[in-house]
Amino acid sequence: MAAKVFESIGKFGLALAVTGGVVNSASYNVDAWHRAVILDRFHGVQDIVVGKGTHFLIPWIQKPIIFDCRSRPRHVPVITGSKDLQNVNFTLRILFPPVTSQLPRIFTSIGEDYDERVLPSITTEIFKSVVARFDAGELITQRELVSRQVTATFGLILDDMSLTHLPSGRTPMILNTAFLLPSPQKSL
Repeated sequence: MAAKVFESIGKFGLALAVTGGVVNSASYNVDAWHRAVILDRFHGVQDIVVGKGTHFLIPWIQKPIIFDCRSRPRHVPVITGSKDLQNVNFTLRILFPPVTSQLPRIFTSIGEDYDERVLPSITTEIFKSVVARFDAGELITQRELVSRQVTATFGLILDDMSLTHLPSGRTPMILNTAFLLPSPQKSL
């Protein structure tokens, strides 16, 4: 009689362990300030962006790709010429969060490391075209105008953009100024 009870408890424990394993593999968590895109082995990347919380998926068929949607700093060195043909070396610090509704497209076309692939090249080219319109003195005196032109050209959400290092010509200068850009309200 005791053997049957222990056998029943063993079967129940095994069933509970298997059920727990299936439930564990069928659920995933998305933390605050993160978003997930679902990669389906049969249908590819789904167009749905999943918000924070615990969510369920089909085990071994679907996989969550989790993106960090916080603004993180990127330091991009830029060497360019000013309007008066002086070489200007900038170090540009950018806070750049992804547009959450675009995460499926970003993942399929660029990948998870989109910010490291795209942001330095875009920043360099756009910033060079804007800086070439100003001479070295105007870059310091008209910082807000430079900031507005760069922001309008990017067309991206920039939380903060700072010129952290600006040596110019024969006399190196350090410009520690932040161009604080209005940030749209995010509902993350």
